[in-house]
Amino acid sequence: MKKNNDKTLARNKKARHNYFIEETIEVGLVLKGTEVKSMRQGKVNIKDSYAQIEDGEIFVINMHVSPYEQGNIYNTDPLRKRKLLLHKKEINKLTGYTTQKGYSLIPLTLYLKNGKVKMELSVAKGKKLYDKRDSIAKRDAERRMQKHMSPKY
Repeated sequence: MKKNNDKTLARNKKARHNYFIEETIEVGLVLKGTEVKSMRQGKVNIKDSYAQIEDGEIFVINMHVSPYEQGNIYNTDPLRKRKLLLHKKEINKLTGYTTQKGYSLIPLTLYLKNGKVKMELSVAKGKKLYDKRDSIAKRDAERRMQKHMSPKY
């Protein structure tokens, strides 16, 4: 889990709304130099991204990293597949989860930790529409209770 002194580069705000988060894991990414520079400027989007297991390796797909302005010939495709760095034991565990019906690997946050880009990857199960409505109603009820409990100034 990330600490408070780490810099958050991107956050997938819709993930907790669209999925039930079962488990999270911190993973590293294989990146090119200009991608890291672009990420440090905050030019990364993980909103529609997901991870997929191919031949015993995990790749994040649909993560958009805008090209670095001074990168010229060293820039890469903004939507290319990027390999995630995990131990074999962790990959096997995630493979077991994803073979079950309805489970996906969804990135939650992208952040810097000790100068390296890390991702918080979650094992998630998709919510149905009535589950989303249930979550919204529960959150609204909690807000109303907090509003009535807080002292009025």
